[in-house]
Amino acid sequence: MKLKPTNAWALIALALLLAVSVWSFWPLEEKITQGLDIKGGLSVTLTASPLGAEELTEETMSRVETILIERVNGFGVSEASVQRQGQRSFLVQLPGVQNAQDALRLLGEPGKLEFVDLTSVTDTATLDLIAQQLEAEYSGEETTLPQLDPEGYEPFMTGEVVTDARVTTDEYGNPAVSISMSGEGADVWGDVTTRLSATRGQILIALDGRAKSAPAVQTPILDGDTLITGSFTVDEAKGLAAILQSGAMPAEVAIDESRLVGPTLGKESLDQGLLAGLVGLALVAAFMVAYYRGLGLVSIVALVAYALLMLGSLGILSRMNAFALTLPGIAGLILGIGVAVDTSILIFERLKEEIEAGKTHRSAAKSAVRHAIGTSIDADIVTLVSAIALYALAIGPVRGFAFTLILGIAIDLVAALLFTGPIVRMLAEGTMSKAPAFWGVKGGGTRG
Repeated sequence: MKLKPTNAWALIALALLLAVSVWSFWPLEEKITQGLDIKGGLSVTLTASPLGAEELTEETMSRVETILIERVNGFGVSEASVQRQGQRSFLVQLPGVQNAQDALRLLGEPGKLEFVDLTSVTDTATLDLIAQQLEAEYSGEETTLPQLDPEGYEPFMTGEVVTDARVTTDEYGNPAVSISMSGEGADVWGDVTTRLSATRGQILIALDGRAKSAPAVQTPILDGDTLITGSFTVDEAKGLAAILQSGAMPAEVAIDESRLVGPTLGKESLDQGLLAGLVGLALVAAFMVAYYRGLGLVSIVALVAYALLMLGSLGILSRMNAFALTLPGIAGLILGIGVAVDTSILIFERLKEEIEAGKTHRSAAKSAVRHAIGTSIDADIVTLVSAIALYALAIGPVRGFAFTLILGIAIDLVAALLFTGPIVRMLAEGTMSKAPAFWGVKGGGTRG
């Protein structure tokens, strides 16, 4: 069997990709992020109701949805989702959330965000309560402290002016929160920070009548772009950013139902999904060997390469917090097995047709690989368009099915170009001609 440079480079590239893939996904439990239905987590149903005499308009519901999404993103968990349910309800899913009580509290808070010049608070009882709330907030302790009395302080600005808030780091690499404001908010913020910077006065950040943070003003901030630093942990910085992002909730949001999915149930679902995948893979492998003989063995190796590349890709995406594996995602992976086998079948069938037409094994292999991969691409485009549409229009875990199917189509093409095609061409150079029956083809003709 001759090894031409083109085939050799393809196999070398594949070997490198496989090595990176194994490193990326092993061990599976640690490298591939798991979704709510596998890892466990919190599922919450929220219902919105009007504030006072105001109507619950579509614009109001869209704003509520945006705020919920921003709060959910603040938890920093992969595959978190906010789904609209009917006219007034939302389904929020938080896979792997560690503290269900904190999550429920943050999701259900009305979100009245206020900024207060702490030096303007003169009521002793209010100052004492603020100190207690801040101490409880910084220590992470559960508290039953009452809300601040609205008569005891006067905010100079509310949360509507905050346009963006995100977790970042300060000059020393410690967690911090960066916020941006609208033009109107920046003007007010500039006046207040200019006045307070001389004495390093504090600005109290309060949400729904509870003190959340009280950073000291270091310098005047005239453009609204502010870095809030302090002794934050990463989780504390995420929580503060989520609070700042939320602004003011335009409707009352109540928790109708909350459900904590345990990891045991998720583990059983994962095991059943993996078992289904392995059984499907075994049946496909048995069929390919029985029907295509030696070429069937080639397809099995191609499937192994496909599986390793797929898992490696999922491991890399999980590392980037861009993917979490769900049960629909596993279904997409299983369907991808069929897509990968289709390409091998197209190559093998075209090879047999070319040989039966009188071509030599070598000539038939070149033509078969070229035409079969082209046909496979045409067929995959149809599936790809459907999967992209599903991913774009669907919500929640269903997108996981579409995503793994899209990824499977792309990886199938890579496996065909770097393994199945080169191997078939290499076998046709000599081994296939010497034992055509073993490879499931006829003896080659004389036509080049």
